[in-house]
Amino acid sequence: MTLAFWCVLAALLAPYFLSVAARSAVPRADYVGDPRSYSDSLSGWRRRAHLAHLNAFEAVPAIVAGVMVAEFAQAPRGTVDALALAFVGFRLLHAVFYLTDKPMWRSHAWRFGMLCVIGLFVVAAVQGQASP
Repeated sequence: MTLAFWCVLAALLAPYFLSVAARSAVPRADYVGDPRSYSDSLSGWRRRAHLAHLNAFEAVPAIVAGVMVAEFAQAPRGTVDALALAFVGFRLLHAVFYLTDKPMWRSHAWRFGMLCVIGLFVVAAVQGQASP
């Protein structure tokens, strides 16, 4: 399995780690019955962890599509792996900045992560080897 595929797996798992952080203060029984109400009651860094959890889910389709398009186009392995790894790094920073309430830095991390996804499409288009 390629590094880019491992990065896709990391992006898929990230929302679940953030969800665990958001509900870390209570026993499972307190939120399982009505998790949406529990999420609505959060405040502080736990609320931000929940919001980062939701945003992490939103980022998954983009990285999956970018990596798959680059793979199908047979784009250069090193470039695809580097862009996917950078995406995961920026998403990690995004979560950290969300949890620590640094909205400007969080926005920059989001932008750079999306630039990595765009880069995957560009590399596929410019350097890809697959026939149409």
